[in-house]
Amino acid sequence: MTDKLPTVQRLVTTNNAEGKAVFTDVVGETARQQPIDGGRVVFGLQYCSEQFPVDLNNDNDLTAYQKYQGEAPGLVISSGTVLRTVDMEAGHVSPMHRTVSLDYGIVLEGEVELILDSGEKRAMKRGDVAIQRGTCHAWRNMSDTEPARMIYVLLPSKPIEVAGKKLGEDLETMKDVRSSS
Repeated sequence: MTDKLPTVQRLVTTNNAEGKAVFTDVVGETARQQPIDGGRVVFGLQYCSEQFPVDLNNDNDLTAYQKYQGEAPGLVISSGTVLRTVDMEAGHVSPMHRTVSLDYGIVLEGEVELILDSGEKRAMKRGDVAIQRGTCHAWRNMSDTEPARMIYVLLPSKPIEVAGKKLGEDLETMKDVRSSS
């Protein structure tokens, strides 16, 4: 599946001793690819932080991210940020799920349908953005032949409460995905 999609090049910058911007290769230019759901989906953890606001001093954020290169966090880091690409094979539908976070999902390749637990659906094409606000949802690659790719920025939120009921993370049947910390 991923051979049909271009490799994501990740460029990370830092400041040198003179305060000039330079590129760093401390974390590499490509993210580790984590197949899930029997390989029908591939997660690429492009970057994450353990704190928000992020501590960039002394490359503290780079050090924090490096520990996740071996074992990715859950979908969300409750005190930090996550930048993740998700590649979906043709026709794939994710399980219905909820994260306790504010998520920005952007279609990079293909067409993806956003499905809400209320039954509402919206088609998204390349460049479209979904703002997920702690709601229960699923994603469907609308193509029968081509993979799709999305990129997500996940930011932690305060606990979600609707009509006096607390709504927590719900990963339903998301195989190979750890609970968020």
